[in-house]
Amino acid sequence: MRVTKVGTVYQLSFMPRFFPVNCYLVDEEDELTLIDAALPYSTKSIITAVKRIGKPLTNIILTHAHSDHVGALDELKRILPSVNVHISSREARLLTGDRTMLLDEQDSVIRGGIPKNIKTKPDNLLQEGDRVGSLEVISAPGHTPGQIALLDIRNRSLIAGDTFQTRAGIAVSGTMRLTFPFPALATWNKKIALESARKLREYEPRLLAVGHGKMLQNPIHDMNQAIAESEKKLQ
Repeated sequence: MRVTKVGTVYQLSFMPRFFPVNCYLVDEEDELTLIDAALPYSTKSIITAVKRIGKPLTNIILTHAHSDHVGALDELKRILPSVNVHISSREARLLTGDRTMLLDEQDSVIRGGIPKNIKTKPDNLLQEGDRVGSLEVISAPGHTPGQIALLDIRNRSLIAGDTFQTRAGIAVSGTMRLTFPFPALATWNKKIALESARKLREYEPRLLAVGHGKMLQNPIHDMNQAIAESEKKLQ
């Protein structure tokens, strides 16, 4: 695991050279919030990072329910039973393995690895505008129907889930990168993903943190390029 800190955000990156899977610890005044839960074997490394920072882990927020974002969830909840688990109300269905589309969703297939045996039940179902500590919830569907992003209102750090990737060059979810195609292959709806990318850009983040790839400081220019590329491909 590689740990990178920018401001209040710690990126924990597993297999960073080959197949980077990231989760994040956000440093609050007296506690820590974990965003996403990486892979099943990630538990020990996450707990070690929490201990090194020296504050209790009180919240886990899941941006979406793909298996590489929830892998360590059950074990973390077993070790830390008092931790509060948060996920969007739509994404909670995927967490149970339910791929059924809702009536108002386009007739398309939910892609990517959906967990089948997660035992943890969310403590809180999130809606846009909710707050968990310093983090504001932003609805950002497209990669999955119920994906969310989190904006730290103290410093405009944006943890965007898989709305963007930065591995193999920044791209909007659904835009293929041949040297790292997996986020694109796992994207539910490219057009809705593009809409969410445009929406997140309007928050003018000072840091962009994603599920796959390095964090970007002052990312607006890069986000604009990725959005323009996605627009061109979807014409």
